[in-house]
Amino acid sequence: MLAVHAEGEEGADEEVDGDAWVAGFHFGDAGLAGADEVDDLVPMPTQQPSGVAESGGRLHAEPKMFRFPISPTPTDDGAFSPSPLALRIATSDTTDYRPLEYDNTAIGDARKVLVICTEQRNMTMANGKKFSTGNHPVEMLVPMMHLRDAGFELDIVTPTGAPVQIEMWAMPRKDEAVMSFYESLKTQFENPGSVTDFVNTQMHDDSPYVAVFLPGGHGAMLGLPENEAVGKILRWFHQQDLHTLALCHGPAALLAAHDSSSGESFLYDGYKMAAFPDSVDKQTPWIGYMPGHMPWRFGEKLRGLGVQFVNTKADDTCHTDRRLVTGASPKAANAFGQMAARELLASLSA
Repeated sequence: MLAVHAEGEEGADEEVDGDAWVAGFHFGDAGLAGADEVDDLVPMPTQQPSGVAESGGRLHAEPKMFRFPISPTPTDDGAFSPSPLALRIATSDTTDYRPLEYDNTAIGDARKVLVICTEQRNMTMANGKKFSTGNHPVEMLVPMMHLRDAGFELDIVTPTGAPVQIEMWAMPRKDEAVMSFYESLKTQFENPGSVTDFVNTQMHDDSPYVAVFLPGGHGAMLGLPENEAVGKILRWFHQQDLHTLALCHGPAALLAAHDSSSGESFLYDGYKMAAFPDSVDKQTPWIGYMPGHMPWRFGEKLRGLGVQFVNTKADDTCHTDRRLVTGASPKAANAFGQMAARELLASLSA
């Protein structure tokens, strides 16, 4: 099987798996699915393009051959958003959200879901460049829409109450249902509560909260994994036998529940979960999704604490283990939202 490399680009030795026609070759069938191998790479049934040479069973393509610019796009604050090629491969202007009718007759006063979002915008990569990130809009909004459809109320918080940072470059602007829902929550996104206030006022026996949701986007790795209040919230929901929901990079925030000084095992030691694979994060600089390689890898840290991952690709995998519901990527957002809503309703009717 042939692999395509762009010589002279950062991450040139990373192999890519995605859903785009690049340098005359189709990158798989599963979008930015990612893998430790590149067996999904298949050549287009066309003549080999000029400027691409085969060497030892591998193709080497000059960057000029890509039909979409591969360099990350500079932002006004000195960071970088994904390249046009990366946006073409990894984002969509619509979603697969479809409203469902849920049997929510069991919902009583306990009907709230806490949504913990990031308030940080830029991630400093291993090379010092900054990646413009935040919470991914599809990974945040689509599951919230299913929770709303099931009858749950949504309370949004950030570490200090600063505005939620959203990867607006991934917003599905042609999806009328999602955009309408986003507009209805803009005030909450701009003026969220704080995790500290939640810890001080809501963690009691009569709390109306039934779950905490950690939406994805690389921003979930900023300011949440080390936040003590987030850790207290996760441990409280766990101790109350309530649900925790985490999608894509959202599981990175679960690291906040680990207190290395206590000598106790990690809250999710032995759990199985779906999440965005480290192997795909290693690939994405190659297509200009990020301006450099990750400063750290959350999957590696979770594995070190006893977590087992059920997926190897950034696909639509969703998984439930006890009271933890997880999903792999934006492709899982719709199914993850449905699973989360049904799990919460089932627990209330039990």
